[in-house]
Amino acid sequence: MGSASENLPSTPPSPCLSSFSSSKHDFDESNNGELERILSDTSVPRSKRLGAATWIELKLLFYLAAPAVIVYVINYVMSMSTQIFSGHLGNLELAASSLGNNGIQIFAYGLMYNTSNMGSPPSNHVDDVDEPLLTPSTPPPPLQNLSFSSKHDESSNTGELERILSDTSVPLSKRVGAATWIELKLLFYLAAPAVIVYLINYVMSMSTQIFSGHLGNLELAAASLGNTGIQVFAYGLMLGMGSAVETLCGQAYGAQKFEMLGVYLQRSTILLSIAGIVLTFIYIFSEPILVFLGESPRIASAAALFVYGLIPQIFAYAVNFPIQKFLQAQSIVAPSAYISTATLAIHVLLSWLVVYKVGLGLLGASLVLSFSWWVIVVAQFVYIVKSERCKDTWRGFSVQAFSGLPEFFKLSAASAVMLCLETWYFQILVLLAGLLPHPDTTVSGWVFMISVGFNAAASVRVSNELGARNPRSASFSVVVVTVISFVLSVIIAIVVLLLRDVISYVFTEGEEVAAAVSDLCPLLALSIVLNGIQPVLSGVAVGCGWQTFVAYVNVGCYYGVGIPLGSVLGFYFKLSAKGIWIGMLGGTVLQTLILMWVTFRTDWTREVEEASKRLNKWDDNKEPLLKN
Repeated sequence: MGSASENLPSTPPSPCLSSFSSSKHDFDESNNGELERILSDTSVPRSKRLGAATWIELKLLFYLAAPAVIVYVINYVMSMSTQIFSGHLGNLELAASSLGNNGIQIFAYGLMYNTSNMGSPPSNHVDDVDEPLLTPSTPPPPLQNLSFSSKHDESSNTGELERILSDTSVPLSKRVGAATWIELKLLFYLAAPAVIVYLINYVMSMSTQIFSGHLGNLELAAASLGNTGIQVFAYGLMLGMGSAVETLCGQAYGAQKFEMLGVYLQRSTILLSIAGIVLTFIYIFSEPILVFLGESPRIASAAALFVYGLIPQIFAYAVNFPIQKFLQAQSIVAPSAYISTATLAIHVLLSWLVVYKVGLGLLGASLVLSFSWWVIVVAQFVYIVKSERCKDTWRGFSVQAFSGLPEFFKLSAASAVMLCLETWYFQILVLLAGLLPHPDTTVSGWVFMISVGFNAAASVRVSNELGARNPRSASFSVVVVTVISFVLSVIIAIVVLLLRDVISYVFTEGEEVAAAVSDLCPLLALSIVLNGIQPVLSGVAVGCGWQTFVAYVNVGCYYGVGIPLGSVLGFYFKLSAKGIWIGMLGGTVLQTLILMWVTFRTDWTREVEEASKRLNKWDDNKEPLLKN
């Protein structure tokens, strides 16, 4: 890809870039246009443009990521609290809830989530695709008051970013500074809520396991097995299918084809619900499946009981992931964070009442988790119907949602394969190790949730800019979000290494286990760094619609390199869990390097054209979307 700052002549700064610091940005479509304008205005010094563009992008990213992180964290806490309550019922109940959550429920979650990702926001002006992206004969508008403090809505910020990056009359350093400031604002506006959402979702799931663990060791084992064995499979499948919504909605929003967002939302929900019916049978027959995989009949039976209560959650996933991507495509991220936070409090209270006071045990813990997810779904849907911000994108239920389902399924399937190959890869390695490294994976899980928040922000930013025909802004956003996520992950990895002995005893009081955890911390630190980069690059891929390509990369890196290497090191060279982990890292490193190479060699002008073609293909323009 061409860097936003490549080959930009150093010319004297223009008056418009006189200050970087006085204005507040609102976060809507205007930010996108402003970003492109800043990057394209060569009359402004390069450093000034980069500074202003970076600031805009950071604001947008933070605006998107923060609410998303809150939502995911709260959802995780809800699930975890259910396990906690189950754990207090006894060992059997704790083991069963853990098995149900980690084994069965995650499978459905992943499937639903990826299908919903099919609609990230694209950019504007798709109808003008026959016109040149940047007309050389027409000078860009003057960069007036290019500062860090002027008031912009989201669309103006992105347009300003493109303008700054394109203005070769401005010195490179000036443009980079201005563009970075804009991008940072955009990025954190998106990423902070997203990170919160993911972390809260993670905490919900963890709390369910904790409650289950207080029921007893068997219950804890069962809940863990259910989570990692069954639920992770479903989670990955749903999550993957949902990413189709992320691609289409994001680009459609950027192209101002607002009415299509509601249609994409409904199509994805229909497909995910059908997938949920199939997953229901897997949940119903989870006990024989777990026994077949080598689990003890006693634990498998308890885990199956826990999983039965998660069946309603499958269909909550089917609605939640498309809704979440529908909102994120429009840079509406804070409401999901608020809803998830409130639901977490309800979840913990209900878990305590149902598990301890009513005495429903493992089944009660998982049923409460399912109920909490439906609370989130209903609240978000009410927001969509009642909010003025969604009046252009949600125009009621439409029969158009049932058209084009086979083609929509193909994109959803590609998204699901992309994520499932990755999710199942780690589950296979856990099975190969013959153990569940809970302390290490729990710490890494928290970091991963933060990276997933930036994944969502990256997908929204890239798809919005592509839809808005802002190639320089799209490429600049990729650089900024990757660097930020990498820096954060490195800081966390250093903290983990410095506190490796303390972290060991947070999870266990046993000397032997604590020593083993401490010994694995260097590998954990490397995993944290990789988890800071890889999810962001995957988010860029989703924003561009590269799901099929990434699926091939995942097959080669994970199943052609990671698993064989881990098996050889773990079993042949007797390195045990450490060898398997090294194999996992080998596959992940290779995948990350390939994605980085492809991403940073991308022709973003061509991606703009591809986005417009994709939208035209999916736009049902032969007949009205909604008939009066």
